[in-house]
Amino acid sequence: MAGKIKKFFKYTGLTFAVVLVLAGSFAAHEWYAKPFYINNFFNRAFIQFIWDKPEALTSMGMLEQLGINGHNAEWNDDSEAAADRDFAFLTEIMDTLAEYDENKLTEDEKLSVKVLRELLGNPEEDRKYRYHNYPVNQLFGLQNAIPRFLDTFHRVNTREDAEHYISRLSKIGLKMDQNMEGLLIREERGIIPPTFVIDKSVDIMQEFVAQPAEENVLYVSFKEKLDGAEEIGDPDRQALLESAKTEIENVVYPAYRGYVDYFTALRAKSNNDAGVWKLPDGKAFYNYALHRNTTTDMTADEIHAIGLAEVERIQAEMLDIFAAEGYDPALGVKALFDQLATEQRFYYPDTDEGRAQILEDYATIIDEIEAGIAAAFNIRPKADIVVKRVPEFSQETAPGAYYNGPSRDGSRPGTFYANLFDIKATPKYGMRTLAYHEGVPGHHFQIAIQSELEGIPEFRKESRFTSYTEGWGLYAERLAWEMGFQADPYDNLGRLQGELFRAVRLVVDTGIHAKRWTREEAIDYMLANTGTTESDVVAEIERYIVNPGQATAYKVGMMELLRLREETQQALGDKFDIRDFHDVVLKSGALPLTALRELVMKYIEETQAA
Repeated sequence: MAGKIKKFFKYTGLTFAVVLVLAGSFAAHEWYAKPFYINNFFNRAFIQFIWDKPEALTSMGMLEQLGINGHNAEWNDDSEAAADRDFAFLTEIMDTLAEYDENKLTEDEKLSVKVLRELLGNPEEDRKYRYHNYPVNQLFGLQNAIPRFLDTFHRVNTREDAEHYISRLSKIGLKMDQNMEGLLIREERGIIPPTFVIDKSVDIMQEFVAQPAEENVLYVSFKEKLDGAEEIGDPDRQALLESAKTEIENVVYPAYRGYVDYFTALRAKSNNDAGVWKLPDGKAFYNYALHRNTTTDMTADEIHAIGLAEVERIQAEMLDIFAAEGYDPALGVKALFDQLATEQRFYYPDTDEGRAQILEDYATIIDEIEAGIAAAFNIRPKADIVVKRVPEFSQETAPGAYYNGPSRDGSRPGTFYANLFDIKATPKYGMRTLAYHEGVPGHHFQIAIQSELEGIPEFRKESRFTSYTEGWGLYAERLAWEMGFQADPYDNLGRLQGELFRAVRLVVDTGIHAKRWTREEAIDYMLANTGTTESDVVAEIERYIVNPGQATAYKVGMMELLRLREETQQALGDKFDIRDFHDVVLKSGALPLTALRELVMKYIEETQAA
């Protein structure tokens, strides 16, 4: 522990007094002993863990407001030794947690214990499966994560910020060397990505290093940040840009070329088997992945069956709408959406101007719902939301959209990123649903509100449970429709298509990883049942292949939220207020579904007794 403290002091300059403030003002000896108060333990554990995570510190933006920013010159330690330390630390946390008598805890402290236990999962299982993934992949792999992190999270307002950016560029080679340790272990164990993952990842890296340094996103983004930094004069800017160019050419590009060489050679050992069933103890690993993502004990067979039933139900609703609009429902969902794809009224021009209009219209949709949603919410986030385009260097293999939360210090708003690579993947009738999911009242509402909560341990402001966060995003789409924001029947088709997409995910994710479907079988099923563009379907299926189980959590979480709302409404009758229900769901942060259910049941009991 002393080593962690010294290291943290070294790269942050953080005084021990500030550490005590951040940790909840607990006594100094409590760094080495079990804290008397469990909330002090939670805060201590949170700070201990993030001390060695400069990237997390940068993205949260907690320390900059205290004038502490040395961590912005560093990357996380991705070495195997660091991973071993993390596993040991998490085991220590679990052991210490077990020492508290839960009968002596408050209700909120008990809830924090449940959240922490679910977050930590089973450290021994996590250690067992630590290599059951593909750190370099076509979607969120290391080669994409590095430039995306610097572009999204590294702020440049001062010369020191700029020097930290250059420092990070200079250490990308080390970061990639550290990750290579794990890649070589995976190779020894036969954990090798499917051939298409290797091919697409190599293509991304080759394109990345083929361009002149001045055209690389690492340079272009840095230049844009410098242009917006009023404190930095022109001569300094030019010198800083030259330094960045040097690091890109002499450090970054050689590191990426080394990965190209490695994966080009590794390709001969790969095959096209898509599911994790092929990995050592793959069936058990997938069951564990399903639990970690859904926070339930549902089996792959159960999830698969739910998916098939939901696909049938949603398609029936869609065909009714098509029929009402004059289309022939006998053609089926795919053929009818293919027909809509030929109608230019639903699409923007495939031009820069058309893409700019898409972003503007997304912002308008969000402004509209923000102005009209008071009937459903007591609580609102303080942070603003902006809409941006997915960076072009990663758009071809990136998902259709994603959201990044605001910084704690208020300097960075929540951001809804829209993928504009394929103009046909953004039909007008699907835009409202996407904006509600990623923005308001979806991810921006939930994640920004969570980060702004007071009176809960810090780790709960940062915790994420896919079944909760993505379940809420999908629930938000439904809520917006219920409130009349998708009155146009085509907008409602877009909503149902989004829900159908998530239902199909239940089928294809379990199909790939438990039932040994091929990549092509999964693509064919999704194409036949969603009416989504082929580019989106291919990107989605390939996402499920490299992130097993994650895609099942959306629909599982949404269905539980709807179930809880219905149970609450039935139990409370005239006492039911949807605003209060949403308070219960949102004002404790992200929760495992089991803990959320307990919280809602307690709310029902208290409201009935009032």
